[in-house]
Amino acid sequence: MPRTSQQLHPYREPVATRLAATVLLLRDAPGHAGGIEVLMTRRSDKASFAPGAYVFPGGGIDALDAQSHTAADRRPTQSDLHLTQAIAAIRESFEELGVLLARHADGPRKGLMADAQDIAAIDRHQPFVAQCTARGLRLAADSVFMLAHWITDRDLPRRFDVPFLVARMPEGQEPVADEAEQFEPVWVRPADALARHEAGQFFMIFPTIRTLQRLATFATTQAVFDALAHELPLWTSCPRAGTLAGKEARYMESDMPYGELALVCPDGQIVHPLDWQTERPVPLLRNVQRLTAPNPGVMTGPGTNSYLVGDPATGYIAIDPGPADPEHLDKLWRAAGGDIRMIVCTHSHPDHSPGAAPLQALCVQAGKARPPILGLPSAPTARTASTFTPDRSLQNNELLALDGQAPEGNITHTLQVIHTPGHAANHLCLLLVEDALLFSGDHILNGSTTVVDPPDGNMADYLDSLDKLDALCAEHGVEFILPAHGYVLGDARGAIAKLKAHRLAREAKVLAAMQALPQGSMEDWVRHAYADVPPRMWPVAQRSLLAHVERIRMLAP
Repeated sequence: MPRTSQQLHPYREPVATRLAATVLLLRDAPGHAGGIEVLMTRRSDKASFAPGAYVFPGGGIDALDAQSHTAADRRPTQSDLHLTQAIAAIRESFEELGVLLARHADGPRKGLMADAQDIAAIDRHQPFVAQCTARGLRLAADSVFMLAHWITDRDLPRRFDVPFLVARMPEGQEPVADEAEQFEPVWVRPADALARHEAGQFFMIFPTIRTLQRLATFATTQAVFDALAHELPLWTSCPRAGTLAGKEARYMESDMPYGELALVCPDGQIVHPLDWQTERPVPLLRNVQRLTAPNPGVMTGPGTNSYLVGDPATGYIAIDPGPADPEHLDKLWRAAGGDIRMIVCTHSHPDHSPGAAPLQALCVQAGKARPPILGLPSAPTARTASTFTPDRSLQNNELLALDGQAPEGNITHTLQVIHTPGHAANHLCLLLVEDALLFSGDHILNGSTTVVDPPDGNMADYLDSLDKLDALCAEHGVEFILPAHGYVLGDARGAIAKLKAHRLAREAKVLAAMQALPQGSMEDWVRHAYADVPPRMWPVAQRSLLAHVERIRMLAP
């Protein structure tokens, strides 16, 4: 974890969460179009949380919910916690909408769901479970499954820890809102609700929107329940927010900006701008700044990220100065106050290393000491545009240290060098030891997978280097990866595991293409192995395909 002394903003403890439960009542959509419908209602305009929003019924978990297990039917695999949550959701759906997920325990109607007569006999304002038991009804908790687990964003004044549960709407029942907490119950297809929200006609909050987006991918209610048979939520999320184009923007863990927001604002404050721009450096910590070069494109994403590590007391190390763009290099030099002690290139590709020499010259012209250009020399296999000779070659596990006196005492910033061939033969990554941050160059990107282009690129080396980085992250407790393209990545080891799994899955497709078309050309194989990639990207994909082919042939018995 980064040192607290290097955080940009004073820590503010988020409000504690309250336990709650929400239920999505589903039915198959009528007509020939297919799909599913979900029951939604509008919250009171005076509600303390999400006033006026269209939501799914739900509310807080009461102590009585946990004490009512004997009044409910349960699945053998349903835990006590999930049973309590299901009971709370059943109670809330009745109190708010008059929907009764309960079945008769005995008599001629044994096993049948409650009907209108049962619903009319139960008072929404009196103890719920006791009334059901008195009427011979058992709560149908065994028919309630967990879809998702949401934890309210850290920045909000009221926070809930809430499972989003799903159940089939009982046949013959009609929802009737309580006209106090909930109004206007409506059956709606997830896609239609999302379209109406976009049009400004159906206000919803972030977790509702994201849940409907996922729900829209299911063709039938049975498909939903089939996906939930393992008793685990399809996702768990505690969203984070930043600003984009001057407006608040929220993100889940799977969204590209999430890791950066977790690094810069661990307590969830909405103070970090996410707009990509090249005019000024973006502070990520007190000792880490990012300045993006003005070279956006298909291969570079928003542009090459140049990083400055250090502070005024220690001076700075510049990582990947980028292309030889005078304006970019001047901004990088000024962001360091002209005090650049070392220039490190993660590899020699033309969007990373050409700026090193002119940045060094800027320092000398200003009367500063000549900062050494460090890295690994390009291999003979490198393309002409990627030739690079550093002032000094860096050794694997070498430490590059900055040291200085700050008001709070001595301060250090130490980068550990890790040789990581694969994307390029001379690729290296850097670990900021004191803050457990990994600068990954092009080995790990956010939003895309890096091209491995033989002969300088090597897929076997690339995967071995991923394993090396995973071990490094485990040893040092690294949670954040700072790539050369894209936002900061969180869950470092998870990101590495997903990247490796993606590479191996792609390799399996390449092998399948080779086996299906043993006399095929590279163009034939790329059409099969990269069928999920736009054809305009196939020429680029073919370079990585060749790297996979080389590894497959190397591993062949």
